[in-house]
Amino acid sequence: MVTPQAIENRLATLSKEIDDAHDFLEKAEHNYHRSKTEYEIAIARSRLSYGSEKMRVQDVNDHALLDCATQYKALNEAEAIVKAARANATRIRTQVDIARSIGTSVRASLEI
Repeated sequence: MVTPQAIENRLATLSKEIDDAHDFLEKAEHNYHRSKTEYEIAIARSRLSYGSEKMRVQDVNDHALLDCATQYKALNEAEAIVKAARANATRIRTQVDIARSIGTSVRASLEI
């Protein structure tokens, strides 16, 4: 049987999970923006290094991307981590909403 105390305990646990998820998301966002900055600077340098050669714009972009493959991969990994962290935070918030709804139902049934 679900009791108000069990719901309160679950909400307290979820509160801690929200704090942890927020901290993780904050670090992931920081890492993402750092990776994005590193990639953008590296790609700009690489594109400029091909400025004296006669190449099509797309060829310059392709060479620059290959030159910056490591930074590009790091950027995409950081973005995926941020997306997963945001999804996790949303999942926890949904669980909080569900626990609150159940709590309301339990309290209402106890009053009957």
